[in-house]
Amino acid sequence: MSKLEQRRKDIAKAQELARSGVLFAPAAFLNASVDELLEICNGCGAADSWFRPPKRIYGTLIVYACIIHDFMYEKGFTIEDKDEADRVFCNNMNRLITIDSVKWYKPTFLQRRRALKYYYAVKQFGGEAFWAGKTKMA
Repeated sequence: MSKLEQRRKDIAKAQELARSGVLFAPAAFLNASVDELLEICNGCGAADSWFRPPKRIYGTLIVYACIIHDFMYEKGFTIEDKDEADRVFCNNMNRLITIDSVKWYKPTFLQRRRALKYYYAVKQFGGEAFWAGKTKMA
């Protein structure tokens, strides 16, 4: 499967999880087409970053939380929008960990600790990605 096909599949799954209430996403995300989202959402990590975090935390796929976070960063315009996107990212990672924790071998405590580190990383260092392409408001 090509990278583009995989991204398309991941985006469709993120929308499915949000529509079913497993993940939180704004209504605009649910109403967007997969093609629209392909232009915005690149998965985990900033598109032009030298560092791309893994799509999994100890086996649990978190890329769906990353996709929603990318969308919210693209559509947000204020620091409050960034803060909300970061909180939703953390919440969605924890939701994914919870639904995947029924497997006895999952290290849930370590997963949650890593999710918190990802949250603090985007909270602290995600400003450049959030503000990219936006003009300053006077």
